[in-house]
Amino acid sequence: MEEAIQRYIEAYNAKDVPAMLALLDDEIIFENVSNSAGITRTTTRQAFEQLARQSLPYFSERRQAVRFAVLSDSAAAVEIDYRATVAQDLPNGLTSGQSLQLRGVSIFEMRNGKFTRISDYS
Repeated sequence: MEEAIQRYIEAYNAKDVPAMLALLDDEIIFENVSNSAGITRTTTRQAFEQLARQSLPYFSERRQAVRFAVLSDSAAAVEIDYRATVAQDLPNGLTSGQSLQLRGVSIFEMRNGKFTRISDYS
């Protein structure tokens, strides 16, 4: 589990969508729950891919780093530090060049070596 999470975060940081997709079950549940933006949810790898590719141009750089993790064989809760630089003005009011720094928690669930759920809370 820990190795798969590390590979996922490395792929995310590198904006490597194919490497992220390789770690996902076909029926991956992905949720991004934000205090300011509400909830974004997908339920298939295809929908996750579309969301991941759509968000690539929003940030000139982005980085997640693990602060703390509680792991089992099939699930994990991971505290994440997130920083990014906005690449273009966004509808939510963020502007090009603006820096973001957030702390959140990600929940990962795995079955048969693939992630079946990733829920990000910030």
